Amino acid sequence: MASERDARRRACVDKATAEIDSLVARGARIGGNAFSAVLLVKGELSDAEKDGGPAFSGADGKALRASLERLGYAPEDWEWLLAVDEAGTPLDAALFREAVCALDPTTLVCCDEAAAALAREAYADDLFAVESLEEAMLAPGVVARICGMRVLNLGGFAAALADPHEKQVMWARLKQIPPLGEPY
Repeated sequence: MASERDARRRACVDKATAEIDSLVARGARIGGNAFSAVLLVKGELSDAEKDGGPAFSGADGKALRASLERLGYAPEDWEWLLAVDEAGTPLDAALFREAVCALDPTTLVCCDEAAAALAREAYADDLFAVESLEEAMLAPGVVARICGMRVLNLGGFAAALADPHEKQVMWARLKQIPPLGEPY
């Protein structure tokens, strides 16, 4: 029984690895826990990230991880996807959508306008069917529900960290996406 379970688990990991490797080979930049409930996406990179440094390793990543943990997510329960390739060119909308589908988050967080613009393009047909204009536009601070995911556009998370009031606005937005299951 245990060996059958281990074989299924191994097959799942192998499938995810193959999908991610294919995405990376085509220009996607992905990291974190590939089996996470939360996918953080950003397109406005810091200088360190532009120079090839790890994504979300600066103040924005630290603040997002702390916020998610405070909301009840496990410390390792997040993954990231950059909305741009290594040259800084926005990802193709189809590649972005494929990456989101492969990572299969329950919550997609667009950390800046570049990420939200790519999500709007990738999910244009799905957003067209949403009745609320604010949700259809992925307006900052509004949680939209598309393709079985909650989608939240933070509207400039990294820039907000310099202003105490804007940090509170970001925290209020993040509080809209608590874990869907039992807290850890």
